Amino acid sequence: MSIINTTVPAFKAQAYHNGKFIEVTDQSLKGKWSVLIFMPAAFTFNCPTEVEDAAEHYEEFQKLGAEVYVVTTDTHFSHKVWHETSPAVGKARFPLVGDPTHTLTRAFGVHIEEEGLALRGTFVVNPEGVIKTAEIHDNAIARDVKETLRKLKAAKYVAEHPGEVCPAKWNEGAKTIAPSLELVGKI
Repeated sequence: MSIINTTVPAFKAQAYHNGKFIEVTDQSLKGKWSVLIFMPAAFTFNCPTEVEDAAEHYEEFQKLGAEVYVVTTDTHFSHKVWHETSPAVGKARFPLVGDPTHTLTRAFGVHIEEEGLALRGTFVVNPEGVIKTAEIHDNAIARDVKETLRKLKAAKYVAEHPGEVCPAKWNEGAKTIAPSLELVGKI
C-alpha cells in the first residue's frame, strides 16, 4: 500500500539542530511544507555528500516555506559529533534527526530489517502533515536535491491551483495542464 496522501503517523524523535538538541514530532511538520531525507547512517561515505547538497540549497527550501529534516538510524548524539567532525555535514543548518528505535524508518517504509539501516528515501509533506511525494532507492545511489526542490515546487503549485497538474519535466513558471475530456488522446 502506498503512503502517498496518508498522514504522517505520530512520532517523537531527538535531533541535533544548530548547536542544540531538540525534539521533533509529527506536530513539528504541521503548518509548513517539510522534506524528510532518510539516509542509512551517519559516518558513511555517500551520506555526507547528500547532507552537503541539501545544505547548499537550504536557503531555497526556506524561501519556499519548507523545513528539511535529515533522518538516520543513529542517535542525536552521533549527529552532534558527525556535524562537528565532517566538513560536509557541518554545513547543515537543518535538524539532523536520530531514529535509533527505527520508528520513522519503518513508518516511511525505508527500514532495512537485516541491517538496522535505512534506504535512501525522500518525502515531501504538506502543511497538513500529508505525504505528497515519495522516492525510495538503493543506498549506492545518492540523490540530487535539485530534483527534490522541483518536486516540492510542483506539490506546492498543485496545492495552490486545484484542477491543474504539472506535466513531465515541469519547472516553476512552465505551463501546466487542466485535465479535461477534450484532452484525452490529444496529448
